[in-house]
Amino acid sequence: MIKQLVRHGNSLALIIDKPILEMLNINSETFFELNTDGKNLILSPQTDMKQEADIIKSLEKINIKYGNILKKLAE
Repeated sequence: MIKQLVRHGNSLALIIDKPILEMLNINSETFFELNTDGKNLILSPQTDMKQEADIIKSLEKINIKYGNILKKLAE
């Protein structure tokens, strides 16, 4: 199957056909890990454990950077 990127605002997007989405059991809520080997683009759905670890890491960064502000907003 050959696909072409389509313009989406200032970015480009790859449209994935519904049969492929269903076959891979992915949807608009699925997070992906994007890698390259220098020649190919590798798109892999994140596993739940990996996704949870990434979310926790992101929350820790947010708390370090904005913790005081968020605490003040909560008061």
